[in-house]
Amino acid sequence: MQSKKSLFKLPPIATGMIDTFRQGYHFSDFKNDALAGLTIGTVAVPLSMALAIATGVPPEHGLYTAIIAGALIALTGGSRFNISGPTAAFVVILFPIVKDYGIGGLLLATMMAGLILLLMGVSKMGQLIRFVPYPVVLGFTAGIAIIIAILQIPDFLGLQTAKLGDDFIENLGIIFSSLGTINPYEMGVGLFTLILLILWPKFKIPLPAPLVGLIVGGVVAYLINKGVQGADIKTIASTFTWSANGETGNGIPPIPPSLVMPWALPGPDGQPLEITFKLIHSLVGPAFAIATLGAIESLLCAVISDELTDTKHNPNAELIGQGIGNIIAPLFGGITATAAIARTATSIRSGARSPIAAIIHAIFVLLAVVLFASLLGYVPMASLGALLFIVAWNMSEAKHCIKTIKTSPRSDVSILLICFGLTIVFDMVVAVAVGVALSAVLFIRSMTHASKTSLVEDHPELDEVTDDVVVFDINGPLFFGVAEKTIASLKSYDNLHKKIFIFDMHDVISIDGTTISGLQSIQRQLFKNNQSLIFVGASTEMIVALQRAGLRKTKGQLTYCSNFEYARNIAKAWLTK
Repeated sequence: MQSKKSLFKLPPIATGMIDTFRQGYHFSDFKNDALAGLTIGTVAVPLSMALAIATGVPPEHGLYTAIIAGALIALTGGSRFNISGPTAAFVVILFPIVKDYGIGGLLLATMMAGLILLLMGVSKMGQLIRFVPYPVVLGFTAGIAIIIAILQIPDFLGLQTAKLGDDFIENLGIIFSSLGTINPYEMGVGLFTLILLILWPKFKIPLPAPLVGLIVGGVVAYLINKGVQGADIKTIASTFTWSANGETGNGIPPIPPSLVMPWALPGPDGQPLEITFKLIHSLVGPAFAIATLGAIESLLCAVISDELTDTKHNPNAELIGQGIGNIIAPLFGGITATAAIARTATSIRSGARSPIAAIIHAIFVLLAVVLFASLLGYVPMASLGALLFIVAWNMSEAKHCIKTIKTSPRSDVSILLICFGLTIVFDMVVAVAVGVALSAVLFIRSMTHASKTSLVEDHPELDEVTDDVVVFDINGPLFFGVAEKTIASLKSYDNLHKKIFIFDMHDVISIDGTTISGLQSIQRQLFKNNQSLIFVGASTEMIVALQRAGLRKTKGQLTYCSNFEYARNIAKAWLTK
């Protein structure tokens, strides 16, 4: 009966909220959550707009992501502190999807990725983050940061460029060839905003730098546009238009997110997306890329929040929450969402106690859309470019990269640099796949040095049978990477005159099929020469694996002993007979 129950056990969901109320939630906790939610909400509004624009979609889609996905993931996820929404890491993945499939294709790919994340959580794959080495993460995030920074140069300098694509080298060429079209007014606003964003935290004033930078940048741009003829500093209102509920306007629509099917939104040709099997098939790769990065970033963020708060998240529940958020948010115009490390850390430092802080942050963003959409339209594109320069710099973790390069083993440095280069030249998925594969190969190589086999000439516990028994001391993990070396070592000794071979397995921590196959070969050769084999100190799991493979106990030929005293007695009995 127990086994049947386990088959129908519900997957973990909403463990962040459940743990919050199980441990006790009071009005003082709510006040802290409200303050943290308002603080992070003021940060999320400008970031959500900037990241949506960097992705290639109108800014309201980033705001809708923070509203819908931010609230849903907080309600259903496995972390008490993660703040979810659009993040910079996704820009390099989503930008080419928008270019090739339009915003409708992006939302459809996001829903497919959400389904993958949901299945990953239900399948209990949340622990896989442990298998992505830190140099890999550091390398591809630094590469993504470089790409994001390059993509902001046209808006920051006011360049008149051709449409940028997903080829890093080609984009550099386009930008370089357009440097003669710099708009000095837009560059001035961008530089002013950038300097303000850098210096503002030094004043210790409790207002988020992104909010202050975009407000002041907007005021400066407005005054220049009004006072200087021909300045023409581009803003959100002058760049984007919207149409909803029979109304049209510039900038951001002053309405809350409403239900819309992704396939009703434009494809790459500007017409409503047409769902075909070919389209779904072509979006499978991008969907897996989104899900992979979403899982890595969300679980990494949850680990960091655990370290900051001395709590413990449920990784599988977090994947399920991320899946639900990314399935439902596109139905309201939201793009891809994941946990944002910087926003999560800011929320924790602001006193957050539970997922309610993330829900309040989503409500704040909703109110900003409904009440202040017209004001958000005054934000200059150059100021958003400056903000994303700061985001890219923080994301690059330049100090950690430099420290790793200076102090880490050469193998880690090589993996970091390879992942960095592959991310820039190809994409993040290639970088992670190659980085993890290289890390595995290097680990296997290091394990081969940890595994060794040596001949024991005179074992003290076998003095009575020394002339007829030979002992091999085997150490370390026995797997495919070292199997050939181990088996070759066992076969290389010319001890055919010995009647009994003893393999000391006390220090063998694991064994795989390749090694077992090699041991079977040795067993056949020994039996052919009328010699016997005793395994000493093998674990129960190893004995079961060896016997299943055919290395079964055979009287006078093969057996398993827990210690050398028992092995000596067995050897004496076999030699006597």
